[in-house]
Amino acid sequence: MTAEPPAPLADDARLDLSADEAAARVETTLAALDAELVGLASVKRRVREIASLLQVDRARERFGLTSSKPTLHMSFTGGPGTGKTTVAMRMASILHALGYIRTPRVHVVTRDDLVGQFIGHTAPKTKEALARAAGGVLFIDEAYYLFRPENERDYGQEVIEILLTEMENERGDLVVVFAGYPDRMGTFFSANPGLSSRVPHHIAFEDYDRTELMQIAELMVAEENFRFDPAAREAFSDYLTRRMKRPNFSNARSVRNAIERCRLRQARRLVALDRPLGKADLITITAEDVYGSSLFDDTTEQEGPAPG
Repeated sequence: MTAEPPAPLADDARLDLSADEAAARVETTLAALDAELVGLASVKRRVREIASLLQVDRARERFGLTSSKPTLHMSFTGGPGTGKTTVAMRMASILHALGYIRTPRVHVVTRDDLVGQFIGHTAPKTKEALARAAGGVLFIDEAYYLFRPENERDYGQEVIEILLTEMENERGDLVVVFAGYPDRMGTFFSANPGLSSRVPHHIAFEDYDRTELMQIAELMVAEENFRFDPAAREAFSDYLTRRMKRPNFSNARSVRNAIERCRLRQARRLVALDRPLGKADLITITAEDVYGSSLFDDTTEQEGPAPG
């Protein structure tokens, strides 16, 4: 049996927002977001604004003030490795804590998960994805691939029409997040005005600068119980300067890949020492482990998608 909602507060009552148990969980989530992600000040500010909007909306309900339920569908624009999925997960936790979705789950999909290969195949695939995301967040990565106007027989438009219906359904508690590169997402929304009108929250994720990427590297290394020695720290900063200028750079994702390769070179170096190893040996990444990257090979004229 569903519990009866509390009686509205008197007009002269006072409500302490910070005393709300849900508000405490939201603040914990926001603190975790600050700790997890370096930089992204504007993104964090927007997330706090949305959280504040929902907290005030809950307070208005306590006074019996009726208004339309906030529309929470969002667009995250930015390059790869800028934290879009992480923010989506934290946003799901906030929405769940405040009672706007039933579960903090984020179901991540791409075009291949939604668009079928033949007539009658797309609707079941899309509805299956919606069912998996029901009560939580559906995160559509590289959403602009749903729209391919050059192919009149493409089934992506069918996905968009199904999403429009679901997003308009106020009885559902699903939040849809569209994500992708800024320019392509702009074209995607301009070509689908019905979709654009249902997405009020557009959040831009800027690329990280070198200082921020170095902070990210330090955090990643520490999380895995490693550390850079001073020379390795300088070498990795040099690596970032070079890597950022090359193709296929993916911000934090490229940093993680580079650290994984440093660990491979460290392991090879330690085994080759052929002597007993101490804790300091096992946790320390040296300049040799960094400079072993092919990125420092002056004879390499062109870099592939994942430099060593």
